[in-house]
Amino acid sequence: MSGFFSIPFLPQKSTIMRSIILLTAIAACGVCISCNSKSGGMSDAAKKNLAANDSITKAYETGQFDKLKDYIAADAVDHGGEKGDVVGLDSIISEMKRYRDMMPDMKGTVIRNLADDEYVFSWSKVSGTMNGKAMNMTSLDVSKFKDGKAVEHWVYMDPKDMMMMMPGMAEGQMPTAESKDTTANK
Repeated sequence: MSGFFSIPFLPQKSTIMRSIILLTAIAACGVCISCNSKSGGMSDAAKKNLAANDSITKAYETGQFDKLKDYIAADAVDHGGEKGDVVGLDSIISEMKRYRDMMPDMKGTVIRNLADDEYVFSWSKVSGTMNGKAMNMTSLDVSKFKDGKAVEHWVYMDPKDMMMMMPGMAEGQMPTAESKDTTANK
């Protein structure tokens, strides 16, 4: 068999191998084309959500809280409040101002962002000074977007970093849970 699907360096009897190589080559070309496209593989909605998420972070870091109304819905819910959900834009801004007052030099560095048409995931390193002590934290923020505005937010922090934020906690003095052998009575 010769023609378009003919691969000269393979014996003509290896039709399955030629098909596999051809399909692999086509898939590789498709990946190269999509990876080199100007859209980066993200939809316009995902790009808009990522840009809004970045703007929220920038407004927080610079203390420009008046800009948050452009990126956070009026009825948004932040599930990362110290005492539970923080409901509504005004309450969220108030909470953000309080956190900024505790760490006025806070700076976030994004390790990786992932976005789709509904969610943005931001894995970040945060540094700053809290109560006169240098702090470094790692967090994963999950923000849900609707119509280009954040409507829900969750934050997950490394437990050791959370403990270090607590007043009176010295490095290496994290309380530990009592160990029990739960397999002993099985």
